[in-house]
Amino acid sequence: MIRSEPGLEIDGFLIGELLHAGGMAKIYKVSYADHRPEPFPMVIKVPLMRAGDGAENIIGFEIENQILQVLKGKHVPRFVASGDLRHLPYLVMEHIEGKTLQEVMDLQRESKTAFTHQQIVKFGAEMAKAIHALHLQNTCHLDLKPANVIWASGGHAVLLDYGLSCHAHYPDLLAEELRQAVGSPTWISPEQVVGIRGDARSDIFALGVILYELATGELPFGNPVTKNGLRQRLWMDPTPPRVLNAQLPDFLQEIILKCLEPVADNRYSSAAHLLFDLEHTNQVKITARGEKVKGTSIATHFKRWVRAAGMHYQPSTFPAQQIDRVPIVMVALPHQEVSDSTLHTLRQAVTRSMGIRPGARLAVVTVISPGMGSTTEVENSEIEVHRRYLNHLKKWAAPLELKNQFISYHVLESFDVPKALIRYAHGNNVDLIIMGAATHGLKLEGLIATVPIKVAMNSPCSIMLVKPKEAFELEDA
Repeated sequence: MIRSEPGLEIDGFLIGELLHAGGMAKIYKVSYADHRPEPFPMVIKVPLMRAGDGAENIIGFEIENQILQVLKGKHVPRFVASGDLRHLPYLVMEHIEGKTLQEVMDLQRESKTAFTHQQIVKFGAEMAKAIHALHLQNTCHLDLKPANVIWASGGHAVLLDYGLSCHAHYPDLLAEELRQAVGSPTWISPEQVVGIRGDARSDIFALGVILYELATGELPFGNPVTKNGLRQRLWMDPTPPRVLNAQLPDFLQEIILKCLEPVADNRYSSAAHLLFDLEHTNQVKITARGEKVKGTSIATHFKRWVRAAGMHYQPSTFPAQQIDRVPIVMVALPHQEVSDSTLHTLRQAVTRSMGIRPGARLAVVTVISPGMGSTTEVENSEIEVHRRYLNHLKKWAAPLELKNQFISYHVLESFDVPKALIRYAHGNNVDLIIMGAATHGLKLEGLIATVPIKVAMNSPCSIMLVKPKEAFELEDA
């Protein structure tokens, strides 16, 4: 078999400078051997296949070769070419120039300064966006760690290394080899420890480990090297982050510990839900997790240990299907010229929609005109106007009685109502918009394209337009 080294020409590529030598592969700069210009900077990744290397190296190469070719978007390196296993297995892909999160963390540690909670939230949000984009393509990363996250020049996160990943539409080669607990010990999820692969919430757990280290400078479960050490995360939970960092806000502890729940059902239902909390931290619901300043009791750990002893493999739902089951629903309420009948009909539509979607979260949104607040009158200041409309939204939603489903309220400012609603839906990964079929405050229906029509024409997701009962009665008269 051909050995990789700088200067080697293979399949029309010229191997250049060695950039990285890891435990499973080497990465070199690469260019076209005929010196034609590259469409973008490229690297070649060559798996290690020495006598003492495990079979995971070559299996990982096959998995990454399979998955990287079908993934799209800015959060994934672009695939170029791959080599034959019989001669020299390799992957040529886009070279993402920038620092990995591990490098950023190492620099911070060297400077002996802590990350601010704003920095942690920003890092978390960018990673959640990348994970969500991956899950929408039915892929779980399953090896998420700081060294596999790189910050591109645009400021967005790019996820690297898909050798341990799982795509719902392709054979899971690692599962077929019956290799349990495959992953990086520090970040591996409890379900991966017992051989469950393909659950999108495993990536959420790994992100929780990363956020914990960013917030405290310590690892929540240490760096275990034995099977028993790995299994402890099936029933143990870490020291509350605020015990280690008293400056950490309660909402951030809430988010981190929710990601780290031992049982996947108790974590965020999707990366989109996690992203929503990271981008609306003022509306994070603080539970006992966020207020916790003591470790979990021995009795609780014992109950978890008993349950964990019987855990076994269960087939996982496709990541995209998991997302569909727990959507983010947005209801748009007009802030003026709206009848009680319309508000009642919207409430009925939301009740039905949320009732058939356990785990969904609801965003109640209204759009007001900029400048509605006064700069001289305290009682009509911008803050008071926003507070007044937030109270209106909460009053409207009170009869919904959404016991175990999350609900948040948002007052947007814009002269262009449709554009504001569409931008909000797109930016917050909304899956369904519910709004009235009336004009949202306009009296020129029939003469111009109304707000609902404009939203429906340009919506990034499904939309439900509801018509109040009184409108049907008028049509029949």
